[in-house]
Amino acid sequence: MSMRPLTLGVAGLGTVGAGVLKLLADNADVVAARAGRPVAVVAVSARDRARDRGVNTAGLRWYDDPVALAGDAGVDVVVECIGGSEGPAKALVEAALRAGKPVVTANKALLAVHGAAMAELAGSTPLAFEAAVAGGIPAIKALREGLAANNLSRVAGILNGTCNYILTTMREQGREFADVLAEAQKLGYAEADPSFDIDGVDAAHKLAILAALAFGRPVDFTSVHVEGIREVSALDFQMAEDLGYRIKLLGIAQRTEAGISTRVHPCMVPQAAPIARVDGVFNAVVAEGDFVGRVVLQGRGAGAGPTASAVVADVIDIARGRFTPVWGSAAGALAAVPSVPMSAHTGCYYLRLMVVDRPGVIADVTGVLRDNSISLESMLQRGRAPGEAVPVVLTTHECQEAAMRAAITRIEDLAAVMEKPVLIRIEPA
Repeated sequence: MSMRPLTLGVAGLGTVGAGVLKLLADNADVVAARAGRPVAVVAVSARDRARDRGVNTAGLRWYDDPVALAGDAGVDVVVECIGGSEGPAKALVEAALRAGKPVVTANKALLAVHGAAMAELAGSTPLAFEAAVAGGIPAIKALREGLAANNLSRVAGILNGTCNYILTTMREQGREFADVLAEAQKLGYAEADPSFDIDGVDAAHKLAILAALAFGRPVDFTSVHVEGIREVSALDFQMAEDLGYRIKLLGIAQRTEAGISTRVHPCMVPQAAPIARVDGVFNAVVAEGDFVGRVVLQGRGAGAGPTASAVVADVIDIARGRFTPVWGSAAGALAAVPSVPMSAHTGCYYLRLMVVDRPGVIADVTGVLRDNSISLESMLQRGRAPGEAVPVVLTTHECQEAAMRAAITRIEDLAAVMEKPVLIRIEPA
């Protein structure tokens, strides 16, 4: 074993950065054995030097400006745990790569938005980001390396633990979204401003990264269709149970003859599907390849320990001299595959309406569906309340998204429809 340590500069000492320091201290012998040399943090950057983070920073060089950390001649590898697609995180990574220093980052937003430019800047300098997607689950290595011999047709998953916790609790306890969100914030599972998570943006960043790796094309966050979970109600979970489904926020990337579709939205999935049983704060990633078939990875998708585990795994690869191009292939080998718009999606749908219970209402609704070439598979109505609003649930056979959207616009204008219709797409697995 080489006795010269691989030296790290860690920028950002929040949950992830502090977790990296703790892991390297607690598992120093294991890391050194697997890296072939000791790994030591020698410099850090964070905003508040006085804050107690539960880790020992004594003796480390401290930089108020994270970009200055990249210029430290004593730092071999820069670890970016600041977060965000712009600002200090972007400036730090660019500075480190320009200096020829390997970078390990947990920053999915940075990679999703600027991944193509970052890869070009990196060239043959390692830019590693296992921690950017699904925390401790080795999803990046699985797609980029473990499944490299396959033509992948689909990658999907539960990519946000906050949403999965909220949806799981709503199903198990029959509670409404706002109530469970407030509890998740108190427990620390949701941020004070949770919009990044509950509106699907976080999952969309991760899906953009997975799609680029799975299909060998430049990362394209702007093409991802994004919907969150704000509109899902306790009633939808009751209806889903009756229909044999569970509701999950999924990110789905799929190769079709027309190109690549990428979408994040709530889905009805069969109760027997493996992904339907991934609950709480856990994440899951499912990949389908022509030779390997279906591969399912499941584990903790966030938190200090799992994310630090992924960061340090990348550090070990760098220590061993293992190098893989950022997106799995050289930039010139990435294919400019077109993106398929959401309007072209074809699938089955769950549609919940709140309608006035009076004769002729269902006929009006089904007439609109018929006019848009949408055929019904089933209809559920719970109880009767003449003259009052009652829920009616319709499920459809396969139809095109554009047709369903046109139908919903007309249905929403019907006098008997009292609330905005709720649409949830049905996924086979």
